Amino acid sequence: MDIGFIGLGSMGGAMALNALKAGHTVRVWNRSPDAAKALAGQGARVVASADEAFAGDAVFSMLADDSALRAVLLDSGVLERAPKGLVHVNMATISVALCEELVRLHERHGVAYVAAPVLGRPDVAAAGKLNIVAAGADDAIARVQPIFDVIGQKTWRVGTAPQHANVFKLAANFMLATAIETTAEAASLMTGHGIDPHAFLDVITNTLFPGPVYQGYGRMIADHRYEPALFKARLGLKDVRLALAAGDAVNVALPVASLVRDNLIDVLAQGDGDKDLAVLGKVAARRAGKKV
Repeated sequence: MDIGFIGLGSMGGAMALNALKAGHTVRVWNRSPDAAKALAGQGARVVASADEAFAGDAVFSMLADDSALRAVLLDSGVLERAPKGLVHVNMATISVALCEELVRLHERHGVAYVAAPVLGRPDVAAAGKLNIVAAGADDAIARVQPIFDVIGQKTWRVGTAPQHANVFKLAANFMLATAIETTAEAASLMTGHGIDPHAFLDVITNTLFPGPVYQGYGRMIADHRYEPALFKARLGLKDVRLALAAGDAVNVALPVASLVRDNLIDVLAQGDGDKDLAVLGKVAARRAGKKV
C-alpha cells in the first residue's frame, strides 16, 4: 500500500517503521522534522507538509491530543483539501466529542474516517504486537487491514460508529489508571505494616491478578522505579479527563476516575508529569507519610 503517516512519536514512529519493514510505501510528516528524518534511513519518504501525507491509499495519524489533531488537520485546512475517497485512520486517543466532529467533517469532505486507537505501549508497538480497536465503515477498515496486520497482533472491530472505538479506548485507559492506583495503595498498606511489597505483589500477581498490568506496574511501584516512562503520567491524566468528559456527556458518574484524576494532578504539581504512570505509587506513599 501507499500510505501517509502523520505523528511520529514513540508510538507513531514504531508503527510507521513496521509498515516500512513490511514493504509498504510510507510518506511521513511530523511537526518536529527530526522524527521524520530518522525514518528516512529506513526507506520512508519525508514530505514537507501534512497535505503531502494525505495522498495515496490512506493516511494514518497518531498525534498527541485533541489540540494537536485540531491544529494539524482542521485549523490548517488539510482535511478540506484531501483527495476524495481517501481513508483517514486516526490512531490517537482523543475525546469522544472531537471524534464525532471529525466524523461529520470527513463525511462532508468525502474522506472515509476510521478510528483505530491502540492498546499497548511503545515497546509493544515496536514489536508489532498492538491490539487495534477499530470502528468505521466495513469497506474502509478492509482497505487498511493490510497495515493493521503488520502493526498489530489483532484488530478488534467494535462497530461502524468511529466514536465507539474512542469510548472503548478511554474506558480501557480509565481501568488501567485505576488498576495502578489500587496497586499503589495496596503496596503502601504493605509498607505501613512493615511488609515487603515485592512479596505481596509476587503473590497477588500470580494468583488473583495475573497479567501485564498488575505484574509490570506492580514491579515498578515496588521498586520505586518511574523512569524511563513508557506511558507518561501527564498523558494518563489527559485520558482520565477524557473519560470523565465522556461520562458527563451521557450522565454516567465515574467517581473512581475523579479520585485518580486528582492524584494525577498531584503528580504534575510535584513535577513528575513526565514520569511513568506508575508514579501514582509515589503519591500513595507520600500520602501515607513515607519518604519517596
